[in-house]
Amino acid sequence: MRATADSPILQLEGVTKEYGAGSARFRALDSIDLTVMQGEFFAIVGASGSGKTTLLNLIGCLDQPTAGRYMLDGTDVSKLTDDELSRVRNRSIGFIFQSFHLIPELTVLENVEVPLFYGKVPRRERHGRCRELLDAVGMSHRSKYYPAKLSGGERQRTAVARAMVNEPALLLADEPTGNLDSTNGAEVMALFHELHRQGRTIAVVTHNPEISGALPREVELRDGRIVRQRGARAS
Repeated sequence: MRATADSPILQLEGVTKEYGAGSARFRALDSIDLTVMQGEFFAIVGASGSGKTTLLNLIGCLDQPTAGRYMLDGTDVSKLTDDELSRVRNRSIGFIFQSFHLIPELTVLENVEVPLFYGKVPRRERHGRCRELLDAVGMSHRSKYYPAKLSGGERQRTAVARAMVNEPALLLADEPTGNLDSTNGAEVMALFHELHRQGRTIAVVTHNPEISGALPREVELRDGRIVRQRGARAS
C-alpha cells in the first residue's frame, strides 16, 4: 500500500553499509535513521566522501544495507533479491542524473518512452502518456529532436519526464544541475519545485548551498552519519 500524506514514504532504521573485508573493511554509512514523509522535498548534502552517494544508492535500491531496515512505499526492501529490487526500482523510483543518461540514437519522445516500452505498455498509451509529460516539462516542441540537438537544460527536462513516466513514488536527483549553467540550473530547479507543489516526493543530492538552502528540508552527512537536519516533518 502506498504512503499517504500522513505516513512515511521511506524509513531507514539503523542502516549501515560496509565495503571490503578484514583490515580493508570500510564503513560508508553508520547507523542511519531517516524518515521521509509523502510529499517532502529535501536535499542530501555533505563533503566528498561523507556518504551521500552511498545513501542515495540505498534509497534508490541500487544497493542494499549491510545492517538495518529500509521500508520504501510500504515494502521492506532490506533483504530483497536483485530481481525484486529491480521491480521495486521500476515501479517506485524515478532517477535523474547529472549526466542525463539519454540514449543518443533515440528522439526526445522515444527516450521518455523507454521505461514504458520495457514495461510492455501498448504503443498508443505510451505515446499519449509521454506527450502529456513532455508538455508538462515544456519539451513538447522538441519531441522529435535527438539529444545532440538539445541544450543541457532541455536534456535534463527530458530526463525528468522519463523519470516521471511510471508515476514513481519517489524522485531521486543526483546533482541534477551539475552540468548546467546558472540559467538552465535555475529553470530545472523551478521545475522540481513545481513538481513538489503537485505533491511529488523528491530527494536531491547537491554540493550547491544555494540549492539546498532553498529546499524545505536538508539532511547533512559527515563520515557516514547524519550530523544535522533542518526542516524535518513530524512522522
